[in-house]
Amino acid sequence: MLIDLKGLTRAYDGNPRPVLDNISLTITNGSAVAIIGPSGSGKSTLLNLIGTLDFPDSGEVLLNGTPTSVLKPDELVAIRNKQIGFVFQNHLLLPQLNVIENVLLPLMPRDKGMREQSPERAKKLLHMVGLEEKVYRFPGEMSVGECQRVAVVRALINQPELLLTDEPTGSLDHDSAENLSNLLLELHGQFGFTLITVTHSMELAGRMQVIYKLVNGKLSVN
Repeated sequence: MLIDLKGLTRAYDGNPRPVLDNISLTITNGSAVAIIGPSGSGKSTLLNLIGTLDFPDSGEVLLNGTPTSVLKPDELVAIRNKQIGFVFQNHLLLPQLNVIENVLLPLMPRDKGMREQSPERAKKLLHMVGLEEKVYRFPGEMSVGECQRVAVVRALINQPELLLTDEPTGSLDHDSAENLSNLLLELHGQFGFTLITVTHSMELAGRMQVIYKLVNGKLSVN
């Protein structure tokens, strides 16, 4: 997915300084990008603007040339469901659903044909991330690292053009974080989606094609 950010500004009530201040950036199709910066610098806010979970006070987000500001709510929902995958620091799996049920959850709004084909894709993806033996386990029966791998598969089940990850290794120990970093890069190489990750981990950031640093509302190449 081609992403154009044009003059993005975002401020919050009670804060005289914008958390994002006139940010412009182009991210080309298939790129692997890291965004780093101190806590509270607006990294997650920027990711949410790109993912249409939030909207700028001024400026524009264009996805494949289309300004998100002109899209209707149902069109934005469709983009998030069909074209964008999200992975957060906490896996957000539903504890009452087993692994494959959690993975297939984003397909609920999709057409019947795709829903019928997707269990096989889900099992293939779970095999790729080493969880083929845990398809019917529940989140409470698995490690945090395993649950985070399930979250990655869930994000990819709709074959998105863009994968947004917000501190994906932040809740993991060193070995699990390294394994998840390897997994993200392997999947990026295989499927060719655009990957944007917000991270405090310089190990993960250093493996991306480009690193941007966000400080005092300004974005620069690190």
